[in-house]
Amino acid sequence: MRKYGKVICNQCKKELKSEGKYLKEGCFAVDYTFGYFSRKDGTRHRFDLCEDCYDRLIGQFAIPVEEDEETELC
Repeated sequence: MRKYGKVICNQCKKELKSEGKYLKEGCFAVDYTFGYFSRKDGTRHRFDLCEDCYDRLIGQFAIPVEEDEETELC
């Protein structure tokens, strides 16, 4: 959740560390609009997860996420 210049994890409510407009820790940010044929046609969902909550979420997956090593970070 992004409010008043802060990023807060939607799952655990932890305020993520930032310096000015730059985050100083990992954040999984989702901004998704459901399309035709879903039960949520035209509904937009936005949320942020801290790394701990993200790790707990993907730990429940039946098929693990694909991971690749990146050498250039944004």
